[in-house]
Amino acid sequence: MKDILRAAPARLAGRIVTPDDKRYPHLRSTYTTVGRPAAVVLPESADDIAAALRTAQEAGLRVAVRSGGHGLAGTGTNDDGLVIDLSALHRVDVIDRGAGLVRVEAGARWAGVAQALAPHGLAISSGDHGNVGVGGIATGGGVGWLVRRYGLTIDRVRAVEVVLADGTVVRADPQTDPDLLWVMRGAGAGAGIAVAFEIEAMELGAVGYAHLVAAVDPAGETLRRWADVATRAPRELSTAVMLAPQGATAAAFITAVVASDDEGTVQRALAPLLDIGEVAVQQARMVHYTDLVSTAHLHGNAAQMPSSTTNGMLTGVSRDAARALVRATTAADPVLVQLRSLGGATHDPGPADTAFAHRHQDVLVVASAFPPHDRARLAAGWAHLAPHVDGAYVNFESSPGRATFRRTYPGMTGDRVLDLWKRYDPEGVLRPRPRPPLPG
Repeated sequence: MKDILRAAPARLAGRIVTPDDKRYPHLRSTYTTVGRPAAVVLPESADDIAAALRTAQEAGLRVAVRSGGHGLAGTGTNDDGLVIDLSALHRVDVIDRGAGLVRVEAGARWAGVAQALAPHGLAISSGDHGNVGVGGIATGGGVGWLVRRYGLTIDRVRAVEVVLADGTVVRADPQTDPDLLWVMRGAGAGAGIAVAFEIEAMELGAVGYAHLVAAVDPAGETLRRWADVATRAPRELSTAVMLAPQGATAAAFITAVVASDDEGTVQRALAPLLDIGEVAVQQARMVHYTDLVSTAHLHGNAAQMPSSTTNGMLTGVSRDAARALVRATTAADPVLVQLRSLGGATHDPGPADTAFAHRHQDVLVVASAFPPHDRARLAAGWAHLAPHVDGAYVNFESSPGRATFRRTYPGMTGDRVLDLWKRYDPEGVLRPRPRPPLPG
């Protein structure tokens, strides 16, 4: 460890955390994964990041990059390598209020972003938990509470400040480097380290927020009706469903957000959900967006949520797919199944506009299992769902590999991603090294 400190430039003095440092236990792990890195660097600028990369290369250390540490694959830490922790880079600035253009540093948490933008009447659809870091979502996709009204987070990214693997600091925008901007919007982890994003925020005041619990019949017709409502709904309505076993069948716990402060609009958007089946519990109220990605979510990461997760997408929910969702939820060894409505603004870009190519699917399906037998259980549960899904989302995959890469980045999109990764990081310095793929 002393060798790392001796090799580091003076600008990183006090910002390198080694195992004998009292800060190390709080910085070694991510939300899902225990890490044992040789050191963690806490850069405060793009030049600090470049210096950290040079230090890692001179010491022969693998590099892991961490924004918020919520990545399910655990690639925000490693063993015996160098972790570049971006948490000190958390500024949020409004560049142009009229255009809704804001600059957000990659280490900010979405709770802080929401708090900073709320006084300006602005918001960014940014996942569903305030502790998640900006960098992972804004380079991978971004399926948030406002997704059908706003689109994916990456759809509103207008420029990215990036440190490349060789330490070069560049700006990616449509004029200066459109190829880098393209890959940073959906597949950024393999191309460079995002320092800050210029993002177009939306005008937003209060929103409608509702919880419903609906019984799910064994054939899953309740889920088909939910999917039909979600697809036909006005763009203001975005929904998420968590399925839980109840005897031989399941219950659907539905969270609905309506991106409008008009109570009539909220009521009209929510009303069709009451007709999807036997709705036993319903609560609705107006809240601030800051309540959805709250500062109360903020916490440290100590591998408190080990899990195995995979995902896919559906274009509509067929009868066979609905039955498969129920079977995966109610099996002897069930998996946790979540559904998120897409459509709306997520369908506006073309499939080649960003590295996220999935622009026709209506539903994101996420399945998770937990220790001790999480990987085998997930493989068994996903076997029910795999024949029905199309595509995948990088941020909800805990064991990415070649097969999941091609589901995430299909066809020519995947070819272009690989070509650009090789162009911007020819030695694979930043390429994450995930856990082995699921069995079976």
